[in-house]
Amino acid sequence: MGVYVIAEAGMNHDGSLGNAIRMVEVAAEAGADAVKFQLHDAAAESTRDAPSPPYFQHESRWEYFQRTAFTDDQWRALREACDGAGIDFVCAPFSLEALERLERIGVARYKIGSGEVTNLELIRAAAATQKPVLVSSGMSTWEELDAAVEAAGENAAVLQCTSAYPTPPERVGLNLIGELRERYGKPAGFSDHSLGPYAAFAAVALGAEIVEKHFTLSREMYGPDAALALEPDELAELVDGIREIEEILAAPVDKDAEAAALRKMKEIFEKSVVTAREIPAGAVISREMLAAKKPGTGIPAARLDDVVGRRAAVPIAADTVLTEDLLA
Repeated sequence: MGVYVIAEAGMNHDGSLGNAIRMVEVAAEAGADAVKFQLHDAAAESTRDAPSPPYFQHESRWEYFQRTAFTDDQWRALREACDGAGIDFVCAPFSLEALERLERIGVARYKIGSGEVTNLELIRAAAATQKPVLVSSGMSTWEELDAAVEAAGENAAVLQCTSAYPTPPERVGLNLIGELRERYGKPAGFSDHSLGPYAAFAAVALGAEIVEKHFTLSREMYGPDAALALEPDELAELVDGIREIEEILAAPVDKDAEAAALRKMKEIFEKSVVTAREIPAGAVISREMLAAKKPGTGIPAARLDDVVGRRAAVPIAADTVLTEDLLA
């Protein structure tokens, strides 16, 4: 199996089922393996007066969760849209109540968001479903993450993530992908909050088995993640790039065999030892009589010093590509 690419819709549907279904279609058209949403139950997840992140400027987070919530029937319609598009439906629950609803609705796998890493009861409940559990590590210490991965059980995977929006290059932390794999002996991946596709491409080159990236129908849309997300054409480019990197990594090249296959190119682009002047038969060849020029069909330019001191077997005109039969 190749890199598992998750197109993170999150809450960028802004409460519109039509937008959410269109995001499913966009993710499938782009070639992603999964589309991921978030199920927030405001009453189960948060107190009314819990502080809101800075990007909630026109409504409280509680009001936002209430306004954008889907009913179970709407969630089923969304899952059915995923089934019809041939893409996995992945969702992040943020409470036990949300997890229970998702179990009734049906999901392919669960995502544990970075803010839920210390919510071990939720993680254990997700693991108890026997479905794959993706644990994001955006704001956790090693100690917290150790406990979360243990709670997530045998079907866990761990994603390097930095909960900064957007994440600047110096805080992306791709070095941690290898550390996560070695520390836990589980699939390791990358949940990307940086701008553009570059960090995700580098993560794949470094062995990430899962890549998650936010996308939106338009960066002009309202929502906490829309401004840093990929638009549909960019999402397709991301997936195409990941698939091409996979092909590259799957095809190790033998340097000598590759050079042999490029023999005709070598003849065109490399250089041979060539006479810089006319050389009479029997003359001892000096350095001043020689040059290195294209094509590479004669004695290789790398052997120019070997030709110095030898004799001309026959008269040799100027600008002649030297071959062994011309030398004594």
